[in-house]
Amino acid sequence: MNLSEIFAKDNINKGRQVELDIAKAISIVFMILTHVEIIAVLFSNTISYDYHYIVTLVSGGVFSAPVFMFCMGVGLVYSRNTQWNFLIKRGFNLFIMAIFVNVCEFIIPHFLSEILLGNSQKFPIFGGLILFYCDILFFASLSFILIGILKKLNISIKMMFVFALIMSIIGTIFRFADFNAVSLNVFFGLIIGTIKELSAFPLLNWFIIPIGGYLWGEYFIRVKDKKKFYKFWSIFIILAILYFYLTSHILGTGMFSEDEGYYYYMTTIDAIFCIILSHGLCGLYYHLSKYLPNNIIKEFSYLSKNITKIYIFQWFFIPILIILFVFFFKNINISDLICFIMGIAVLLISGTCNRIIDKTTTICSH
Repeated sequence: MNLSEIFAKDNINKGRQVELDIAKAISIVFMILTHVEIIAVLFSNTISYDYHYIVTLVSGGVFSAPVFMFCMGVGLVYSRNTQWNFLIKRGFNLFIMAIFVNVCEFIIPHFLSEILLGNSQKFPIFGGLILFYCDILFFASLSFILIGILKKLNISIKMMFVFALIMSIIGTIFRFADFNAVSLNVFFGLIIGTIKELSAFPLLNWFIIPIGGYLWGEYFIRVKDKKKFYKFWSIFIILAILYFYLTSHILGTGMFSEDEGYYYYMTTIDAIFCIILSHGLCGLYYHLSKYLPNNIIKEFSYLSKNITKIYIFQWFFIPILIILFVFFFKNINISDLICFIMGIAVLLISGTCNRIIDKTTTICSH
């Protein structure tokens, strides 16, 4: 295949890209369903393994955060604000948001659970150190800061990918590190995968995902024939799923494994297949978008544009909703159906709250 048939010399594929909007929107839906299940199982063990496997280990795993981070990288190509100092400032702002998320995810539920249920240990806070638990927003924060530094040093995107590849290899070698102190595991957990209770999405292991998206986006923005660009999208998805399935069920160390550490501290090969899967999914969503009505496309676009705020909202509502459910319905177990309904409810509530704030802000600005 002649690459000149696919890529132009100039950036011609500009504006919002519907497949990227769908990819980000679906990733946040999967995240919410997964997070509801993660909190629900703290109080109920009646959720079936099939639901847990499909929602948390598969769709809430490789189909969720890696795709989200890949699209974040692609977004850097389309953003009008990619100056090194702006990226660093954005990273520090996200760092503050990440601390707030941990307040919503752990601190508030810790005290609410103690008041209503008499059991605060469902949400351990490790003397307040949980505020710096490496949530995905911490990873996004550190990624923006590091990309800003690399841009300041005039490092090309291709060399950024090489740098990220080296980081990934180091992260793979030293994952599951234990510094024998909660404070040290929390601190170093931002960078490298320490014991799983105190770390997730460490910079070394995950940085290659947004940088892979950044590099992909440099080619994507020059695509003049998307049909040819996405020609083998189904093969990309099949290969990635086969890899994740086989490494999980034969080796027991893949990203579909019960031990969530293998997901949070992905290996370099895992990360490469996440990038492969992300390309395949973008191809799937591109073809799917042709059959979706405009109002659905608009909803995907809305979720995509507001994904960070909705992510924050969902971590405020999920623990509170589940604690209140357990408090008021003590004799009702959280089944698969209830868990799913809660997830959809959180999605709708989070989206509604975001719309209300947007309208209020617009009115006040006038």
